[in-house]
Amino acid sequence: MKLHIEKEKGVQIQPDMIGLFFEDINYAADGGLYAEMIENRSFEFVEAFGDARDYYTQYDGSYGWSEYPSQSGVKMQTVMGSPLSEENPHYMRIVTKENGAGICNQGFDGIYLKKGMTYHVYFWCRCVNYQGYFEIKVIKDDKVYAKTTIAAIEGTQETYNFFKRYDVELTAAEEIKGGEFVLALTEPGTVEIDFISMMPHDAVEGVFRKDLYEKLEGLKPGFLRFPGGCIVEGNTLVNRYRFKDTLKPVWARKNNWNRWAVHGNSKENNWHSSYSHYNQTLGLGFYEYFLLCEKIGAKAIPVMNVGFACQYQSREILSIEDPSWQEFLQDALDLIEFANGDATTKWGKVRAQMGHEVPFGLTMLGIGNEQWETERADFFKRYEIFEKEIHAKYPEIKLIGSAGPDITSERYEKAWGFYNAHKEQNNFVYAVDEHYYVKPQWLFDHTDFYDNYDRTIKVFSGEYAAHPASGMNMPKANTLEGALAEAAFLTGVERNADVVVLASYAPLFAKLNFAQWSPDMIWFDEESSYGSPSYYVQKMYAGAMGNTTLKTGEERKRAEEDKIYYSLSYQEADKTIILKIVNANAESREIALEMDKEWNLIEDTYKAEILTGPCADAFNSIENPENVSSVATSGSISEKLILPALSFSVICIKAF
Repeated sequence: MKLHIEKEKGVQIQPDMIGLFFEDINYAADGGLYAEMIENRSFEFVEAFGDARDYYTQYDGSYGWSEYPSQSGVKMQTVMGSPLSEENPHYMRIVTKENGAGICNQGFDGIYLKKGMTYHVYFWCRCVNYQGYFEIKVIKDDKVYAKTTIAAIEGTQETYNFFKRYDVELTAAEEIKGGEFVLALTEPGTVEIDFISMMPHDAVEGVFRKDLYEKLEGLKPGFLRFPGGCIVEGNTLVNRYRFKDTLKPVWARKNNWNRWAVHGNSKENNWHSSYSHYNQTLGLGFYEYFLLCEKIGAKAIPVMNVGFACQYQSREILSIEDPSWQEFLQDALDLIEFANGDATTKWGKVRAQMGHEVPFGLTMLGIGNEQWETERADFFKRYEIFEKEIHAKYPEIKLIGSAGPDITSERYEKAWGFYNAHKEQNNFVYAVDEHYYVKPQWLFDHTDFYDNYDRTIKVFSGEYAAHPASGMNMPKANTLEGALAEAAFLTGVERNADVVVLASYAPLFAKLNFAQWSPDMIWFDEESSYGSPSYYVQKMYAGAMGNTTLKTGEERKRAEEDKIYYSLSYQEADKTIILKIVNANAESREIALEMDKEWNLIEDTYKAEILTGPCADAFNSIENPENVSSVATSGSISEKLILPALSFSVICIKAF
């Protein structure tokens, strides 16, 4: 097969086209990217039950905590009355009757300590009847792996109601998995504790788990969409994500139950899943999301609720005639001020006081998550109101609309009819968010999906993934075949970069044995993490972006008949032709590169990165994280390219 590289340029490619979508699903935030190691640190956890139209929670403030030592007679009570923060009104009252007794915490899946690593622990305590020492340690099977003490009189920052803050450092003498965190009193007494935190010293900005942060940074994403996803809507409107709740000290961020805590509920499990205690501490809040974007070089795309609870899982809708609906609209306006206002504005001042005086420079905002129009759900009207009010004050903000949950139904067609009816209206919508979770073959078959789209309104491929299989806790679903299908589809996305301006795989993170949704891009446990084959596809795409496409002729369509999918682009800044090419065959293929005579080669060799694996069903794991991974190579342009079986290659040629 010959592949002709023409000199004729096609369309411009947005430099931030390939990005990320973050949602707190699969324990992605608490227990994941958010580096906090204590579960239920404010004693506010609830247990969630129910199904669509019948959700409820039960308070379970002692969840994750138990007496130490066991059967020592420690009296543990979660009480109310005079808390550290009104937002989280419960706290733990502890009465001990023997030396060295107290409470212990299981962590999210057992405490993991890395040998030699130091961990910062702090807690707020009111010493009702106690003047001894606090002993803080991590143990397993009665063996101590890290330990320190602090005197009750050494507390600082005393509040009006006599809570004092205690800060200590723990250093791990040995590595340990499955440990327990212990806070004990060295002598009998009564104390009240509200908020206990433990963070590793290597947490990036004191917030982000280092290995997970580095995997995001390594992707070189153009943008980050957050905080979801269905999280934005909530399964009830009370359960929705409120960004202002996250702009307070972490102990004053109101605990919320996670919408994914009820995923998989059914009559068979009595409407109660194994994730029923999945809560949100909001320690990873909007300030932290903006900070993350800034640090990894990604543009921020926050998404705002328009007055709907999750359209899939709820029927709760707040009428736009209800006076309280204005809160949703005002939140969007206030968010923009928080991100972009200077320190003289109300919400810009809040950002500055949190530690970031310079504005974040927000340019894009999502209006609603995966919404669609029905007889009851007047999403189009709501979008029009949001658009009018936001652009009256902030005309520079680019708005992202929604095409609903799929790209094959009447909902999708109705959405595009709405946006197209306004396409003559300047600045009405920047891009429309499309979602598709599909079988790999659909992606292979639809590389031309955007070829005939109208060029006026842009597309945000906001949630896509190949699903060879799907379900809970299925890392095996992230197959090489699925990743190759995504790479093939992205050749069509890149070729149509004048239509598709943003694209992000979803979901981003999944904790092993805690995943409500599979497949996912990055899998992790308490100790380590790995990228799925899909991770490598995203990394290879984002790491080799041209600024303009190069024309491909009919030979591209003929190549696809042989399961060869490719796109061509050119990066003018460093004079590089970029060929992205998928061989979806079970056998290798030879490709002869034929350069247009107008090209002037700077080097007669190419550099390549090639992703492949042992078989179509191959996947990565904690035990074998690079079973499917990429390798760097090079070769002579005058010789034929050898595309390995079941491979995705990015080939760079220096020319002008």
